[in-house]
Amino acid sequence: MKVLPNLTGLRFILASLVVIFHIPHFCENRGFPFFNSLPIFNKGEEAVYMFFSLSGFLIIRQLYLEKSATNSINLKKFFLKRALRIFPLYYFVLSFGLVYYRLILPYFGFSFQNNYDLLYGIFLSYTFFSNIFVLYQPGGIIEILWSIGIEEQFYFLIAPLILLLPFKYITRFLLAFTVIYFLLYFSKSMSFLKSYHMLFFYFSFSGICSILTLNKKIKLQHFRYLVFGVFIVYFTTSLFQNFLNSFWYHLFSMLLFGIVIASFAEKPLKIFEGKIINYLGTISYGVYMYHAILMQFVGFLFFKLKVPQAIPSLFSIIIFNILVFLLTIITAHFSYKYFESYFLNLKKRWI
Repeated sequence: MKVLPNLTGLRFILASLVVIFHIPHFCENRGFPFFNSLPIFNKGEEAVYMFFSLSGFLIIRQLYLEKSATNSINLKKFFLKRALRIFPLYYFVLSFGLVYYRLILPYFGFSFQNNYDLLYGIFLSYTFFSNIFVLYQPGGIIEILWSIGIEEQFYFLIAPLILLLPFKYITRFLLAFTVIYFLLYFSKSMSFLKSYHMLFFYFSFSGICSILTLNKKIKLQHFRYLVFGVFIVYFTTSLFQNFLNSFWYHLFSMLLFGIVIASFAEKPLKIFEGKIINYLGTISYGVYMYHAILMQFVGFLFFKLKVPQAIPSLFSIIIFNILVFLLTIITAHFSYKYFESYFLNLKKRWI
């Protein structure tokens, strides 16, 4: 499938927003100096929602193209590709997190309360119900995995449905699904959807945008700079968040993300198409997955070396953020090159 412009670089921007969202929370909880006074430092959740939209745009596009060409979906091939890309790093970070909070932290004299039965936690997390497991607050390294669980749940649902649906009804089904599911998500009768953060409507609406642009039903090139401007305002201010309640904020976010991604995918933008940002986007899955581990490592160094007491708060904040970013990117690079690539090569060989 053709690689669409800008979207790889966009992945790194979104992953970075998640990192700068988590760092101040981590520092605050440990008594370290922190800074999160600018709105952009509080957009981590929205960045994850846009990750959902980006994933839906690409994966539903892939399923739609396959259905168009063959009138079928090879589910075995689809899920094998997902498994080889997602599972190795997911299970590695999950396993490390379970060991870290139960064995490593106590070994170094740090107490951590595990408010769940271990076997139950293993069952939920290893079967991709990490969005339920997160309610037990199993620790930040594990808690970031909730979004991966949501993705896999959605694709276990949507891929078989697209296989079964007649091709001409796919777009209409996705539209009906998005509207009905969105309303159910905010209804009192289905409150568990919100409790478990099952934000499937971000995937499905962005999938509609993908299909419409693929079939040239909508053209956004004349509005792309306006769309880009709204995107920047959304992530750098609290303008929309302050004036919209949860229902309308999610509705606006869902519509904006789908339109932004569709607009970005039409024509390359220099800011997203450089070699460096493209590579960082390529390893962005690792950036997202490893940053919580590296925060723990840097936090341990700061605690043992008493860095916050030794230097001014501003320098402590800057050094902590830079160290977490650099170590995360380095770790993600080596993980991609020597760990994830092994499974990606299997994907090329087997599929």
